Amino acid sequence: MATENTFKIKDGVTVTEEVVAIIAGLAACEADGVDCIGNGLTAANISKAGAGKLAKGIKVIRDENNGIVVRLSVILAYGYEIPAVSRSIQEKVASSIENMTGIKVKEVDVRISSVAVHS
Repeated sequence: MATENTFKIKDGVTVTEEVVAIIAGLAACEADGVDCIGNGLTAANISKAGAGKLAKGIKVIRDENNGIVVRLSVILAYGYEIPAVSRSIQEKVASSIENMTGIKVKEVDVRISSVAVHS
């Protein structure tokens, strides 16, 4: 790993914490039952808002063993089972980050900040 805000993923290749957070946010949006990420972004409006805004609601914490912990807040759609959606988010986020970067994800902490009820 290079500096505090970057991860060395291969000789000559580094990614920033923001890139890892964007990957996590996009993966979380793919889980059934997620209305939006805690900062109000949905899969549909990420491209309009810019992926950089997606990273603002996601915290990436470096582990002492070259892994990371990801913390994110989501708003669920009404009617979905919270434990099942949370598990799906955790699996999708960890898998996406590990597949795209090779960085070991030690933990994905999901905080349900609200439930969206659409009429």
